[in-house]
Amino acid sequence: MVNTLIIAEAGVNHNGSLETAYKLIDVAVDAGVDVVKFQSGKAEKVISKYAPKAEYQKNLTGKEESQLKMCRKFDLDYETHLKLINYCKQKKIRFLSSPFDIDSIGMLHQLGLDILKIPSGEITNLPYLEKI
Repeated sequence: MVNTLIIAEAGVNHNGSLETAYKLIDVAVDAGVDVVKFQSGKAEKVISKYAPKAEYQKNLTGKEESQLKMCRKFDLDYETHLKLINYCKQKKIRFLSSPFDIDSIGMLHQLGLDILKIPSGEITNLPYLEKI
């Protein structure tokens, strides 16, 4: 017998809003999936202050702010992660996250996550993998 685990990708689609993140969890629950996955990380750890926005990002969010400034809005701190984890427990859906930097791996371990999703861009990052 094969068991299938269905994961809803919330990612950074919360746009930095806890209420939107809760709604994403609710939609995942309504869809009957097993897991809802977010992304964890600090923008300044992975994005250069000189990184330009992609054209679609400029079209959607304007040209004035930098890639780094735009992505900082998606950062979730420890307390917000804890609220999301507890909300998932309440809703009986598993919380999962992809940590995008080494500090976020530690934070997710502190939060008690027993499983992490390794971002595809990190599969050859030995210091990152050793931290996991």
